[in-house]
Amino acid sequence: MQKVIPFMWFDGRAREAAEFYTEIFNSAAPSSEGGGISFEVGGIRINAFDGGPEFNFNEAISLFVSCQDQAEVDYYWGRLTAGGEESQCGWLKDRFGVSWQIVPTALGRLLGDPDRQRADRALQAMLKMKKLDVAALEAAADAAD
Repeated sequence: MQKVIPFMWFDGRAREAAEFYTEIFNSAAPSSEGGGISFEVGGIRINAFDGGPEFNFNEAISLFVSCQDQAEVDYYWGRLTAGGEESQCGWLKDRFGVSWQIVPTALGRLLGDPDRQRADRALQAMLKMKKLDVAALEAAADAAD
């Protein structure tokens, strides 16, 4: 049993959002539960309801998607930015205003490189990107000063 369950407040679009997320992450269809919606994204149960316009999502909380390769980065970035907006360094907002980080596992490896100059070159490249590009990050890390 999942002890901590994220709870999302929408303004009339909870079911639409739940269906959107479950389609992207190939999860079971959302279910109605106690006046709200329950759904799963990446193995995490999330509850949502339509609470009205009083509150909006912001970057103070985001959902982090760990991607094994560029194909996964491209897939999640393309799906989640549809109707949303791109931001910097692998961040985006989807069409519901929810913030996501779409991050290849290669980024952690590059930023954690014991060669600090190599790690810094990868960091500097990342800071100039919106959608993260694994090949460009690796090329930057490998570039000679």
